[in-house]
Formats: sequence, C-alpha cells, structure tokens
Amino acid sequence: MTLLHTVTIDVMAADLPTVFTTQWCGYCIRLKSQLLRAGIDFHEIDIEDHPDGAELVAQVNDGDLTVPTVVFRDGSALTNPSAAQVGSRLR
Repeated sequence: MTLLHTVTIDVMAADLPTVFTTQWCGYCIRLKSQLLRAGIDFHEIDIEDHPDGAELVAQVNDGDLTVPTVVFRDGSALTNPSAAQVGSRLR
C-alpha cells in the first residue's frame, strides 16, 4: 500500500526527492535501482545513520520506521512507492 502524507523537512536536497532508506532493506535497494534506471535523480538518507531522518519517517508512517519513504520538494511523501509513482510526482 502506498500512502501520501505532507511533512516538513530541512534535510532535503533542493529540487530532488529524498529517499529514506536503510542498507539492509530490499525494497529500498529495488527502488533506488529502478530510479537510477529511469534516470530519476534523488537524495538518499539512511535512517540508521541520521536520527532526524528516522524521526521524520516515523512521523510520516504513524510511528513506524517504514522504508523506503520518499519526501518531495513540496513536503509531500510516499511510502514504499514504485519508481513510476515517484516519476509521476516529479512532472
């Protein structure tokens, strides 16, 4: 299930979506690979290395540290999206 939320964050790269991940998450690895193949640039934050990122992910996901979570420039977010869903939000 993909969820859409609006959040605020100061750690996002200017015009790029921010993908919150962990190193061990298979869904994160798949999404990053798909984004790269689709030519979609993104900023990545590993929530295990950045407590602020983990806090934001928990806020977006009702207390759960669900990754991948993608936050967009406008502050909206998608949880476990496909590369197509990320791409469509960037157009």
